[in-house]
Amino acid sequence: MMAQLSSIIMQYIDTAMVGQLGADDSASIGLMASSLWLFWGICSASTVGFSVQVAHRVGAGEYAAARNVLRQALICCLGVGLTVAAVGLAIAWPLPGWLGGAEVVRHNASLYFMVFVMALPVLIFNYLGCGVLRACGNMKVPGGLNVLMCVLDVIFNFFFIFPTSHAHIFGMPITIPGLGLGVLGAALGTVLAEVICSSLVMYYLCFRQEGMKIFSSEEKGSMRPQGAIVRNAVRVSAPVALEHAVISGAQIVITLIVAPLGVVAIAANAFAVTAESLCYMPGFGIGDAAITLVGQSYGARRMDLTKRMAHVTVGMGMAVMSIMGVILYFTAPYVMEMLSPVTAIVDLGAEVLRIEAWAEPMYAASIVAYGAMVGVGDTIVPAAMNFVSIWIVRLPIAAILATTIGLRGVWLAMCIELTFRGIIFLVRLYRGTWLRSGLKQEAAPEARETAE
Repeated sequence: MMAQLSSIIMQYIDTAMVGQLGADDSASIGLMASSLWLFWGICSASTVGFSVQVAHRVGAGEYAAARNVLRQALICCLGVGLTVAAVGLAIAWPLPGWLGGAEVVRHNASLYFMVFVMALPVLIFNYLGCGVLRACGNMKVPGGLNVLMCVLDVIFNFFFIFPTSHAHIFGMPITIPGLGLGVLGAALGTVLAEVICSSLVMYYLCFRQEGMKIFSSEEKGSMRPQGAIVRNAVRVSAPVALEHAVISGAQIVITLIVAPLGVVAIAANAFAVTAESLCYMPGFGIGDAAITLVGQSYGARRMDLTKRMAHVTVGMGMAVMSIMGVILYFTAPYVMEMLSPVTAIVDLGAEVLRIEAWAEPMYAASIVAYGAMVGVGDTIVPAAMNFVSIWIVRLPIAAILATTIGLRGVWLAMCIELTFRGIIFLVRLYRGTWLRSGLKQEAAPEARETAE
């Protein structure tokens, strides 16, 4: 949760910095947010299939097999990162036009998008490294590096976004250097911080993490992809990637729905999404814990403990996010004022945040229950549930309500859909069918024999 909090604070500061540049620059970033989520989500999802297998091996005490999984992950994830980056670069320039962005924001939007997708072959290792460390039960290092990334991001963005300025401290004139790159500077600063932390997390994982030091031991293992491991990774990761694509694709459609509402609506929507992230931050933090706790319990073949861990984490997530929803409802105007100086954006953003606050308990249920199901390797049915919920419930309602009550209708549709999604995830969680859909436990000994 602390790692998630640091990430959200970084987003708040980033958004507030860009917000000072005006509505057009804010809209250029908001226009590309959903597309970037799609590309990040694909990269992140490709690492899940490997980290879940590591959690199962660690839970069973099979560290040689866990290291073997990690070796395959390095090669496979690099290939995914290069492929996704190539696709992103190919569509970077026409994409803002496809999304319905105004001519005035398209150039900066494309530059912003290009910087991030060019860095994906490196950034994917941040997802992999943090996921595998959590699978080993190490939450401190990923959390600490996330905090470091936030600090570096703020520092780099300050110097990259704003031009050189002059100030006085205790009566003494000082010059504060800056490149004045605006939107491009925001992308470069964030990417540089992420590249540094990706390097650090992979160094710790491969050279320092107990049981996973694949480059600092006499053990020799092949990095050539092996059938059983790759098949299990694809079985877990493919539905997760589809789930990310479903959600991000829906966000792109939402962007198309919001774009005709004007620059203020685009900026208010983007800022409100950032502001709301403070609410669901605990859910994703507890969801990460659920993947580890449930995954290790499942690997140890403790079905009773597996189910208990799932129920406890889901209950915790709902309780914490309910409190955060109440806080968001009453502080929405003040939060928006932190992110933008434009009154129209602040007022509209505060209204939609108060609509969304009502959905936080059920949103928590879907986030943490999904993490528990991923922990055992059950991803196909949850991905289908997300598809039905978002595309069949949210988008049609949003398209209808946007024509009558604008951005408020889009967020009301989101509130209805998140409540529905939470209910169906709770039903499946308590029925227990997800326990019978996980990865088969006999896969672990096969991986161990290959490593040996």
